Amino acid sequence: MSTAPQPQPFAYLQAPNAVLYGRILDVFAQARERFIVHLRPEDVAAELRRRDAAEDRSAVPVSIEAVGGALEKLVDWENLRADADTGRVTSVEDFHRARYLYQLTRHGQAALRAIAVYEESLGRRGQLQSVALADIAEHLGSLLVLAREEDPDPAKAHLALLALAERFGSLADNAQAFMASLRRTIDFQDGDEEAFIAYKDRLVEYIERFIADLANRGAQIADVLAKLNATGVERLLLAAAQREAGDAVPAAEPDGQSAEQARAEAERAALTGWENRWRGLTDWFLSRSSRQPSQAKLLRGAAVSAITGLVNTVAALNERRGGRSDRTADFRALARFFAQTPDDAAAHQLWRAAFALTPARHLTVDAATEEAWREADLSATTPWAQAPPLEISPRLRETGSYERRGAPNRTADRAAARRVLAEQVELEAAQTDAARALLATDGPVLLSELAGPDGLDPQAFRLFLAALGDALSARAPGDSESSAITGDGTMEIRLKLVDLDTMVRIPTADGVLFGPEHVIEIIDLAPHGSAA
Repeated sequence: MSTAPQPQPFAYLQAPNAVLYGRILDVFAQARERFIVHLRPEDVAAELRRRDAAEDRSAVPVSIEAVGGALEKLVDWENLRADADTGRVTSVEDFHRARYLYQLTRHGQAALRAIAVYEESLGRRGQLQSVALADIAEHLGSLLVLAREEDPDPAKAHLALLALAERFGSLADNAQAFMASLRRTIDFQDGDEEAFIAYKDRLVEYIERFIADLANRGAQIADVLAKLNATGVERLLLAAAQREAGDAVPAAEPDGQSAEQARAEAERAALTGWENRWRGLTDWFLSRSSRQPSQAKLLRGAAVSAITGLVNTVAALNERRGGRSDRTADFRALARFFAQTPDDAAAHQLWRAAFALTPARHLTVDAATEEAWREADLSATTPWAQAPPLEISPRLRETGSYERRGAPNRTADRAAARRVLAEQVELEAAQTDAARALLATDGPVLLSELAGPDGLDPQAFRLFLAALGDALSARAPGDSESSAITGDGTMEIRLKLVDLDTMVRIPTADGVLFGPEHVIEIIDLAPHGSAA
């Protein structure tokens, strides 16, 4: 029993006339965008000639015969479908003459879309979308309002989830593309030196602005996500899945399923998809543990590392432009020396001089030998022949090595040490969370009232000192108020100077902190129990 040939919609890419095939398919794709389904060979040839004239090509115009042959090959590969053209038949001869109308098949359309996505992804540099963070926070706020309702509107929930998924997908894809292009920029794989150095300052400013937005908005988004998970987002996901299941097309072969069973299966599939999307969104902004940080936190770390890499790359370029020697120039000069050697003996001599990769014939001086030299009161200029003899191990004379031959030492099992380190990391994270909760205020309070009569413990004091330093450094000269968000985006501190002459003291285990009185407000931006 013979089987029908399989479609080969990508075969034209490796054919001898791949350029012509691609241009013809592009004509069909643009015609379809204008809602033109069928094209005749003369229509395709006329469009190709029009494009050649518009692009001022000097090549020989494509002939109708070449277009007809290419159309037949595309039909064979099932990129196109040929239908009999009977619209212009005026005689019996015209009826018997082969005339066809051509249109894209679903295989051809899918191939064109796949190639377009491939080319777009290959050339896309991506971007860090700070605006997308604000949009995501707004969509999540709308979902939180719906989740708190007793009977949320399924249509509103579905539309809000669709908008959220589209915006979040764009943010994640663009961030991945941008970081990939940034790595190529840091590795200096594209662009010239002058353009790169001029571009560097704007790029660093762009990344720093996104890091600040990600810290601020990321903490806000993480807080709303935690509230949604606690309120019960499952109802909204189920409502969206039910609406999508209502539009599902019935299967051609139901396999004995009833309409209710088919709808229930479509609803389960849609619900699984929405749960996966929600889990991905949650993991992007909420850390599961100190060993499983959120993707937003990893992105912040990668962006900070990228700034360091950019600065190092610019420094290396400036050194190269300043005439300083680098390893690349040294190896090029050495390669020229090798090329200029008169014979192999000279090349081997140059090799030994450059790399010193020759067998080592060193003797080991042990403690007994050093003691004998001290007793003989030898100076550094004493010849070896007049010095006490150097005793050599018999094993060294027999085997050429001091080491005993045999099986290698067993690899040390460091699982216990890794567990201890993991527990230490978890403990430090818990201590930081507790210190942040201790420092958070219900509103503005005086600095003198913050610590209480017993003062601050060392962990809380170090965290407070870091946040206080951020707020004070953000204050402009002459201002009495300032605010700042910590680098990890988990705390916001607001300061207002009360009296420069009124001094307060905060006792701690490390000493006493003195400073002018302020009104202070510390806000915990991290969701309860999980750091973004």
